Amino acid sequence: MTAPAITAEHLARAFGPTKALVDVSLDVAAGSVCALLGRNGAGKTTTVRILTTLLPAEGGRAQVAGFDVASQAALVRTRIGVTGQTATMDELLTGAENLETIGRFCHLGAAISRRRTGELLEQFDLVGASRQLVKRYSGGMRRRLDLAASLIHHPEVLFLDEPTTGLDPVGRAEMWTSIRSLVSGGTTVLLTTQYLDEADRLADTIVVIDRGLVVAEGTPEQLKASIGRPFIRVTLTEADPAALEQVGRLLGEGAEVSGRSVSAPASDGLASLDQVVVWLRDLGVPVHEVGLEHPSLDEVFSTVTDHSHHPGVHSASAGGRGA
Repeated sequence: MTAPAITAEHLARAFGPTKALVDVSLDVAAGSVCALLGRNGAGKTTTVRILTTLLPAEGGRAQVAGFDVASQAALVRTRIGVTGQTATMDELLTGAENLETIGRFCHLGAAISRRRTGELLEQFDLVGASRQLVKRYSGGMRRRLDLAASLIHHPEVLFLDEPTTGLDPVGRAEMWTSIRSLVSGGTTVLLTTQYLDEADRLADTIVVIDRGLVVAEGTPEQLKASIGRPFIRVTLTEADPAALEQVGRLLGEGAEVSGRSVSAPASDGLASLDQVVVWLRDLGVPVHEVGLEHPSLDEVFSTVTDHSHHPGVHSASAGGRGA
């Protein structure tokens, strides 16, 4: 069995009287994306800073790419890439000059730095802007250049701290494509984000931190299933009270009417949906659409972070490991 690319066990860290991390444990499989979620101040960035050797933990231990972040920090740094919350490129250099300079800082030498710069500019669709000063780049271009810079030395593990903050929808989509491409090539990604749709679309696993503790962990599907079953929603073409009442009786106990829609728990998932479609056809009411819906990641996040101080919440996922 392949060892995890990232392992953290009972990490703790305080800043004066403030406990930023109380007890954080996580494993990230090699070649996967793990999304680290939490409200502002939950401990996400502190966790990333410890894992990237920028901050010592006061309790617990962690390994990245097989090396201890405390006792083997220099080896860890040669195997990781980091992209922070804000663009860090020199605005008075061109995109190509920035990448070549970083390559030299990574001791790649002039020839390899130039070759890697060309490869990364091509990979992130920046060839046309490679000789422009970075101050003329759009926000999306800067973030792509930041990501390219973090990959100059072929890191095994990539840490992305809110990489799409401030980007428009097109820029976010471009960044998502870049991340998926990296993972398909074998890179492991630890991603912090405040965009739950981003975590839902990109992450193989999600770890939710609240007040310095892991309060939920699992795949997006496991986390959604942990707070409730799927439900069926029937939307009529018109808000006809009589038709809505008929549909409510058809869906049975737990049916709720809202506007021109009726929803009810789907105890058997898709099988329930199939049966409801047959019943609706026989009922003959004018249906606009019918579908099976699941709890959203937003609901999961709200549930586990609003009630994390209650006992028993620390393992909200199926098979998840609490801190």
